[in-house]
Amino acid sequence: MSMPPYERVKLASDSARPTGLDYIRRIFKGFTELHGDRRFADDPAVVGGIAWLDEKPVTVIAIEKGHTAKDRAYRNFGAPHPEGYRKALRLMKQAEKFGRPVICFIDTSGAYCGIGAEERGQGQAIAENLVEMTTLCVPVISVLIGEGGSGGALALAVADRVWMLQNAVYSVISPEGCASILWKDSSKAESAAASLKLTAEDAKSLGVVEKILSENDIGKKEFYDRIRALLIGELKELSGDMDLIGKRYERFRRIGVTAKVGEQV
Repeated sequence: MSMPPYERVKLASDSARPTGLDYIRRIFKGFTELHGDRRFADDPAVVGGIAWLDEKPVTVIAIEKGHTAKDRAYRNFGAPHPEGYRKALRLMKQAEKFGRPVICFIDTSGAYCGIGAEERGQGQAIAENLVEMTTLCVPVISVLIGEGGSGGALALAVADRVWMLQNAVYSVISPEGCASILWKDSSKAESAAASLKLTAEDAKSLGVVEKILSENDIGKKEFYDRIRALLIGELKELSGDMDLIGKRYERFRRIGVTAKVGEQV
């Protein structure tokens, strides 16, 4: 029997779940972290830099939540500020300049919505990422490893391939937020979760993601080895594609299409 959607939401936000840095440290070699957006500050909620995958350099970016209470507070619980998204874009443009593929690990309930973040252009920072990622001339793979909340997640997910872990979620809003808006009652979050189509199976059926990654051995060496092998294989395929931008454009244009022009839905 499949797990109810709201149970998936709970698993996706579990503090014991592997975070972005766990994936970076276990999958890649020689990770060198790069800091700052060159405009305002460094955002600890977004970690990025250069690493080695199968003896080839890649740029890897992750939204990091942390594990301990102290670290989670330092990482702002994985809710990036605009400078986090600007840092990510800076690293992606740097990767394009030097011909490095980009790999993103996404785990956020959403972009930080505090006054300071809004004053510094949170919406603009996300929008710039969406636009710029569509035209990157290098392969981009994004993996949703936990929560995928709204534009905060989408800002790192305009990719050639988007994957989800089996118990990750991807949604325009949290079930609690949806329930509060629709029914003025956050206790109806379970019903909202069922309606939001936020599970990995839902996302794959809608064409939002290409691959669902099993969590049977999550956190074990075999789990990270399996993801490493999948990334290596996918990058080999993408690296030989001379029409990355065109196919990336078509990928997102196909999402949500139910009929051809002139056909009755």
